[in-house]
Amino acid sequence: MLIDSQAVHSVIGTFCGLYSNGPEPYQVTGGIADEILADLGAEGALNPISGRRNTRIVQYDEVALARWVERRVTSEARITPILGAMARAVERDGRRLTALHLATRHGDLRVAAEGFVDASGDAVATWLAGLECREPVAPVHGTQVFVLEGIDEARAPHRDEIEARLKETASAHGLVRLDGFVFVVPGTGRALVNMTHVKTPLDPVGATAAALAGRAQADRVLDFLRQEFPAAFAAARVRIYGQLGIRQTRWIVGGHQLGVEEVRAGARFDDAVLRCSWPIELHHDETEAYWEVFGDDHLHQVPLRSLLPPEADNLVAAGRVVDGDVAALSSVRVMGPCIAMGAAAAHTLDLAGAGSVHQIDIARLQDRLADNLVRQG
Repeated sequence: MLIDSQAVHSVIGTFCGLYSNGPEPYQVTGGIADEILADLGAEGALNPISGRRNTRIVQYDEVALARWVERRVTSEARITPILGAMARAVERDGRRLTALHLATRHGDLRVAAEGFVDASGDAVATWLAGLECREPVAPVHGTQVFVLEGIDEARAPHRDEIEARLKETASAHGLVRLDGFVFVVPGTGRALVNMTHVKTPLDPVGATAAALAGRAQADRVLDFLRQEFPAAFAAARVRIYGQLGIRQTRWIVGGHQLGVEEVRAGARFDDAVLRCSWPIELHHDETEAYWEVFGDDHLHQVPLRSLLPPEADNLVAAGRVVDGDVAALSSVRVMGPCIAMGAAAAHTLDLAGAGSVHQIDIARLQDRLADNLVRQG
């Protein structure tokens, strides 16, 4: 499995898409999400928040989440992780991938397996295998998230007040994005800030330049907060700059491209593997995100076919690399659906065994994924 760990390294800081909409939301993604919420909640590492856009999100402590994942992977799941490895080649025998070639600071590594999950964020395994991929026609902007410390929580303005002032004074502060959020972490004197837009090219030189540009934007955001809201932010300083957060760069061509009209209509699929109610959240405009909010009873699904490259029998995609148009992907690439996609990918490969992921028993798969398809709370 190739994993892009943005949840921790990009300090996303919020679980989005775990719940239905409305005044009485219920959890629509279960399985490992249940365990994360229970364990981090017991540690006091979670902070549920009612979103402005008919949503419910949960702030999390990124250090607590990182250690939770590490413990589960190494101790309970008996998986051997390779930290910091980069895929540089894929071996393929007809319709089957047979091995990944990884580069690490300690030397090269070849990993052979019966099945593979591409959760790389950039469809790296799919692309290196020579399978068809898509890229956006226009840039979908990423975000430099960062954490502030030394804030006065009692004097922190409401996020609507911050956004209103930002729209009035952005040009004076050299800022390009006119929306975003500052989420205070209660009892810590810290805040999670997401108020930047940065292009995220796929070439190494461009990607490095974008990351540095994102940090420069973050510094200007801090100057804005200090000057416009000194009571809360005069003593604030950056605790950490996350890895540049990426929303969409390259993704697979699957057996079905999820379309925005299917998302809007709450389409149902015979091979559905998850459900989601998160709004369309498209970051195609440098100045602000486009939001299209759904009603209280709205749920849309993602079909297994959108996770499967048609020309490979043992490869499943998960996360923001599944197949959809740009607007549809903007609704299903958030944390809750990504967790559900990971479960779908694992069970699909398990059911396929040495056979093809395109020929598994869908009813058996959906029975295993019932928590993510039919549970009402």
